[in-house]
Amino acid sequence: MKHIAPLAHLIEHFRALPGIGAKTATRLAYHVLDMDAGDARALAEAIIEAKEKIGLCNTCFNLSDRNPCMICASDKRDRSIICVVEQPQDVAAMERTRDYAGLYHVLHGALSPLDGIGPNNLRIKELLMRINGGGVGEVIMATNPNVEGEATAMYIAKLIKPLGVKVTRIAHGLPVGGDLEYADEVTLAKAMENRVEL
Repeated sequence: MKHIAPLAHLIEHFRALPGIGAKTATRLAYHVLDMDAGDARALAEAIIEAKEKIGLCNTCFNLSDRNPCMICASDKRDRSIICVVEQPQDVAAMERTRDYAGLYHVLHGALSPLDGIGPNNLRIKELLMRINGGGVGEVIMATNPNVEGEATAMYIAKLIKPLGVKVTRIAHGLPVGGDLEYADEVTLAKAMENRVEL
């Protein structure tokens, strides 16, 4: 269906967002048009403010509106542990558990030779510099449980182990509340591999 030019342009911008298809982009565009002018302006200003005020922490490379970020600046965090994650969203997920009190390091991706993402495209050098700075006793690899995440974890572990720092990997397996019949073979294999004594 042909749309008038400003609407088509808005739909095109929504479609450029990850996970947004043509129907959702169209629905979002019509929703914006149904908003009153003040709400639409507030949405646009929130996007601009986020773009202008949010950057990367110079230490952990998480998103932040200050340097260092609140986590790196906190004196309540355990500085001897660094949890390595792929994306800033992963830090938010880990923080929701309220169980981890160490620091983070965000790689901004995972190794993926097919996509042209190698070690130099990630924040691996910066991680090694942090470790070489001293005081780090453990690095927790919390990359995603897929081929790229596993390859990234193994690659970084091989670089860190000669430095005398303990490298651990978060356990993978069945989610709480999940049913065995719906689990894939890899998930079941990881669940068996990471079993614990009761």
